This record gives sequence, C-alpha cells and structure tokens, in this order.
Amino acid sequence: MANGTNPRTAEQMLAHLQAKSVEDDDFRNQLISDPKTVISDEFGIDVPEGFNVYVHQNSLEDFHVVLPAHPELYEEQLEAVGGGSAGCM
Repeated sequence: MANGTNPRTAEQMLAHLQAKSVEDDDFRNQLISDPKTVISDEFGIDVPEGFNVYVHQNSLEDFHVVLPAHPELYEEQLEAVGGGSAGCM
C-alpha cells in the first residue's frame, strides 16, 4: 500500500479496497476485472489457486448482500491465505 500501512484483518482490507475504489476509478476497474492481482499487489500477499475472489458492484437496480462464512472457518481460511497472519479477504 502506498501509505505504508498494511491492514491485517479482512474487514480492514475490505474497507481499504472500498475506500480506494471510490477515490480512484482506474483502481476500481482493475479490482472488478482482476481482483486477485489487485489484492496481491495492494497488500503484498499471494492469493492461492483455488481461493476465489468476486467483486460485485451495487447499482440503482442491484443490491448485493454478502453473508459471512462461519467465523472460525473464515479465520482459518484467512490464516492459510495470509501465511498465518490472517491477511486476506
């Protein structure tokens, strides 16, 4: 990340991606078209094969509701993706 801080939780990463996508249309378009690469570049982590990332954009006609996974399973997956530091979405 450009400002030198590195969010450590999925919620912090999501907040960062959302805020940056509001400020930067090119970033938003890249995030929509290739989210794994953007996440890798933005946070300096590897997103492993088999871990899928989907970006949905709300509109006046569409509203997406994302339900979280079971909390313990979710943290285990994050730790696996982040190399033990819970560092991915």
